[in-house]
Amino acid sequence: MTRHDDRQHGSSIARPGKVKEVTSLTNPIVKDLRSLALKKFRDQQGVFLAEGLKLVIDALDLGWVIKTLVYSKAGKGNSLVEQVAARTIAKGGDVLEVNEKVISAITRRDNPQMVVGVFEQQLQPLSATRAQGNDVYVALDRVRDPGNLGTIIRTADAAGAKGIILIGDTTDPFSLETVRATMGSVFAVPLIRASETEFLSWRKGFSGLIVGTHLKGAVDYRTIPYKGKPVILLMGNEQQGLPDTLASTCDKLARIPQEGRADSLNLAIATGVMLFEIRREALTLDGGKQDK
Repeated sequence: MTRHDDRQHGSSIARPGKVKEVTSLTNPIVKDLRSLALKKFRDQQGVFLAEGLKLVIDALDLGWVIKTLVYSKAGKGNSLVEQVAARTIAKGGDVLEVNEKVISAITRRDNPQMVVGVFEQQLQPLSATRAQGNDVYVALDRVRDPGNLGTIIRTADAAGAKGIILIGDTTDPFSLETVRATMGSVFAVPLIRASETEFLSWRKGFSGLIVGTHLKGAVDYRTIPYKGKPVILLMGNEQQGLPDTLASTCDKLARIPQEGRADSLNLAIATGVMLFEIRREALTLDGGKQDK
């Protein structure tokens, strides 16, 4: 799946990138990279950080382009790191060779990964979303916790969901914490941003099934016929659940039966339970062939 146009600045041929050695925390490039820990600067530059060699390779294989690749000197001579560096330069990105002190400062970790990539943020408009067939999307209302959002993105990827619709003032999907929690799925699952008003307006033209989870839901989530139509799984935020405006737009309000003293499930867990039930008939251990 290619999600990024490799052309840059209107040209089909990217300019060659370059390699720099950086060892000082006061270097302007390092200062810029460290600032990406803050949403304000990520949004100003339209980029985000992602850590880990495997994650960066997966992103490249999915068609993403690295704007800047940072690797520690410990990775020098590693054939995979050198391949990633070559691919970055070929697409016009820059490569920084840094010491552990610098990469720790950039990632804000004491034991950082040896590779960090800077990527362009990609958010799709809801108006471009066309759900069809057995497509499943997860719509999230004002999720607050980065770990929850990252885990949901990862779970949606595993379940084969087509995208995540972020409604309202949701935590930043491109924060360091969220990206780490996705384990690379941030590159595989399209992210769609919408206000509540935009979502409710778009919903009028949606011909599939919208299922929300609600403590007052009267329907056991296992009894809903999900097959044969596109499904939007609508989940509320951690503290308040779905507001009445969104709950009232659902075709079904479902509940997950529980036993024990806990009166609710963690948002990411509840989303996973719902997703795998919705996708139950589509998922098989052999990746597509029904068990005999």
